[in-house]
Amino acid sequence: MTAAVLYGREDVKVHAVPTPQVGPGEVRIRIRAALTCGTDVKVYRRGYHARMIVPPSVFGHEFAGEIESVGEGVSGWRPGQRVVAANSAACGECFYCLRMRPELCEDLLFLNGAYAEYITVPQRLVRVNLLPIPDHLSYEEAALVEPLACVVRGMQDTGVQPGETVVVLGAGQIGLMFVRLASLAGARVVCVGRRPARLELARQMGAQVLLRAAEAGDLVSAVKRMANGGRGPDRVIECVGVPEVWEQAIAMGRKGATVNLFGGCPKETVARLDTSRLHYDELTLVGTFHHTPAAVREALRLIAEGLVPARTLIQQEAPLAELPGVLQSLLNGNCAVKVAIDPQA
Repeated sequence: MTAAVLYGREDVKVHAVPTPQVGPGEVRIRIRAALTCGTDVKVYRRGYHARMIVPPSVFGHEFAGEIESVGEGVSGWRPGQRVVAANSAACGECFYCLRMRPELCEDLLFLNGAYAEYITVPQRLVRVNLLPIPDHLSYEEAALVEPLACVVRGMQDTGVQPGETVVVLGAGQIGLMFVRLASLAGARVVCVGRRPARLELARQMGAQVLLRAAEAGDLVSAVKRMANGGRGPDRVIECVGVPEVWEQAIAMGRKGATVNLFGGCPKETVARLDTSRLHYDELTLVGTFHHTPAAVREALRLIAEGLVPARTLIQQEAPLAELPGVLQSLLNGNCAVKVAIDPQA
């Protein structure tokens, strides 16, 4: 089969590799759509992922397709079914799984290899996070399930209530999905971003107030003035993954605010914390990592019911052969939010 293989920093080559075998309990999927994402771009730039990818390796993790074959012992699935799979599954047996925290599983099994004609889904993931695609959904729309599931969990952790002011820092794909879900929750949403085109998308997703970071001057002061009589927003969601922006997020919330530091920063980076604010202003700081099976199913429901307009985020399509150029373009600041890669083209 043909696949995109990561060899190192900004080094991806598309060529023939062995088609993955199908073992007991496993399902092989013919991939019809694989979506680019910010994590893939970071992996491309760095040349590896500490938890998921050791090069050389086929990579990519947001995909949908049809079952091509099933392994021995698989029940409930058959060739030809349209399916979407999340990119991980917990063990169900470790310290954290037994405490209902599967996203923190000590043996979290990750699945990569979406930028290819075929992918084999391991038994554990077939059992936990493989779902049928509703007939009316396209493969491209269904492939949005994985990142949206992470945002669903982030919303649960943030606790947004109707009528509150929620500030979303960052207008990338994750920030835009947070904007949409916060709007659906009945919040007044302020989106802070850099690019006018992305801010316009935020408006389409439900943001009522748009703020271009470069024009804000003192960003913290500018945001605080927009909410609760200058006291600051009720909830702040950081979707950039930069320590400086973490610090801004913590600084701009009102007393009693919840701040979700959702954007993952590079390893061993440090953000300064105003301990007085945290204690005397009774801030709640949370960090959300990854998704759960319940969040995956909720994400599919939101897409299937049209509550999250997947097509608004999927702005381009390209064949697998063009993936290296697509990744380089995204790394250089291309305005496409997500690109749908067709491995069969």
